Amino acid sequence: MKAQEEIFKPLPDFARKSTTLDNGRENHNHFKLKELGTDTYSADLYSGWQRGSNEYHNGLLRRHFPKGTDFSKATQAGIIEMVKEINERLRKCLGDYTPNEVFLRELNRGGVAIRY
Repeated sequence: MKAQEEIFKPLPDFARKSTTLDNGRENHNHFKLKELGTDTYSADLYSGWQRGSNEYHNGLLRRHFPKGTDFSKATQAGIIEMVKEINERLRKCLGDYTPNEVFLRELNRGGVAIRY
């Protein structure tokens, strides 16, 4: 949760409207995101279909980190590369743009000048 808070904090209000969380213990401090003005949503227990996007991304992560992965052997550089790869994949639901392209476009439309 602390990492998500650090990511959200510098973003303008319009870029951190909401987030969907897993029901795990790691998200028990979700109220800290609400303090930033971010609405948080969680699915009912054992109702993964209520958060299809999260399930999709969990599947992408599992390609890199299968169940039973020893995360103590993961490097920061490796994790950054994996996140970059996931966020540079074209998505049909985004009109064949990447998540990075759409996010930066929305930031620019909101008056935040960022280039990638």
